[in-house]
Amino acid sequence: MAEGDAMKRINRIVILTGAGISAESGLGTFRDDGGLWAQHRIEDVATPEAFERDPALVHRFYNARRVQAADASPNAAHDALARLQTTFPGEVMLVTQNVDGLHEKAGGTAVHMHGELSRALCAACDHRWDAPSEMSVGETCPSCTAPSARPDIVWFGEMPYHMERIIDALHSCDLFAAIGTSGQVYPAAGFVEEARMAGAATVELNLRDSDMSHAFEDHIIPRAAIIDPLSPNLWFRLT
Repeated sequence: MAEGDAMKRINRIVILTGAGISAESGLGTFRDDGGLWAQHRIEDVATPEAFERDPALVHRFYNARRVQAADASPNAAHDALARLQTTFPGEVMLVTQNVDGLHEKAGGTAVHMHGELSRALCAACDHRWDAPSEMSVGETCPSCTAPSARPDIVWFGEMPYHMERIIDALHSCDLFAAIGTSGQVYPAAGFVEEARMAGAATVELNLRDSDMSHAFEDHIIPRAAIIDPLSPNLWFRLT
């Protein structure tokens, strides 16, 4: 099959990215040795109960991450995905578990299923606004004035954002790719099965096998940041 014929078979793409894609931008992953969950217990900083119990600790954790993300720059992987969205003749939905905003810094457009560090959320009325670099306990909502401001982050036990839109895209895509993900966190870990059942080709691009590697048809395991999704060799393998 000629390369042009192979390209025509892929019209709709859904790409899921995880913490691994931002590691080369200096942002810590969660589940590797020395990762963020090795330094902080999930129960202490990433659940609604943690925020109710010790909001000051939770704010300190996300304030530090917000500053780190603001100082970080996109790497080659973010740039490549932004180029793909700009130049691919079909549709490319980029879904990210990351809250760092690096896809947007690279010029891409991402569906943030776990929220964004740059945004704040009112726990009382669900109003959202741009977060200051540092949030504090008792900060008031600009809409309802309740002292209930929190990071606009999906914590464990909460429903990820945009799920209906994402599932619809998985059911209609020709290709599903996952980059830099652990395959340990649902519902994102189940996206490959949703796409496969709908007939899509599936590929995992990761430094090492994930918990869901067995579910993918193809695997590419170089360093995520040097993968160019526009590479003819990559397209040829995917089709």
